[in-house]
Amino acid sequence: MAKDMATTLDMATTELREVNSTLQAAAKSKANEQYVITNARGSHAMACGLDGPLNVVVKGSTGYYCAGMNKEATVTVEGSAGPGVAENMMSGVVTIEGDASQYAGATGHGGLLNIKGNASSRCGISMKGIDIVVHGNIGHMSAFMAQKGNLVVLGDAGDALGDSLYEARLFVRGNVKSLGADCIEKEMRPEHLEILKELLEKAGADAKPEEFKRYGSARKLYNFNIDHADEY
Repeated sequence: MAKDMATTLDMATTELREVNSTLQAAAKSKANEQYVITNARGSHAMACGLDGPLNVVVKGSTGYYCAGMNKEATVTVEGSAGPGVAENMMSGVVTIEGDASQYAGATGHGGLLNIKGNASSRCGISMKGIDIVVHGNIGHMSAFMAQKGNLVVLGDAGDALGDSLYEARLFVRGNVKSLGADCIEKEMRPEHLEILKELLEKAGADAKPEEFKRYGSARKLYNFNIDHADEY
């Protein structure tokens, strides 16, 4: 982004409410404007509810729920993000140059969440169509009850990956500490390699699709069956 064309919002002198109001108004105008936020200082709920094409760069790290409910906007955090980044995201692109805390991308319906570092526990919990690419590792219970979308992990995954998931696709290049209830390794077919290739390219990830394993639902827990009672 050309910085000389961007409007700077300095949080050393501008309150969070005013920053968010300015960004939300710009997004609704559909003018595809560019903003740089300085002195973020770990502020919570920054750049939330953006409902239109907008390019936002945050200089520094953010607190919880950054870029929540994002729609169409491109938000880049040049630092790390606290819990719930891109929660309930609908579309657009959210990029975290550092690490993301727990439940990144929770309940996301669409768009791309690109985490250049590691993600903590419950990454992608209850995801509903979002694509999440994590260049590092993810913590325990990631993709818990994940319904739809793709979670791509270039590193390792913690305990109980994909516990009670539905139809989300999980791709992991590294080691998986353990799989959650009803999550199994699945065949990597040509269509999955194509999906993975496209996501890796979008995220600028240095990896080959053939290096990954695919995990998904065994579909044994969709309806109660006494034979599977021990798996609940």
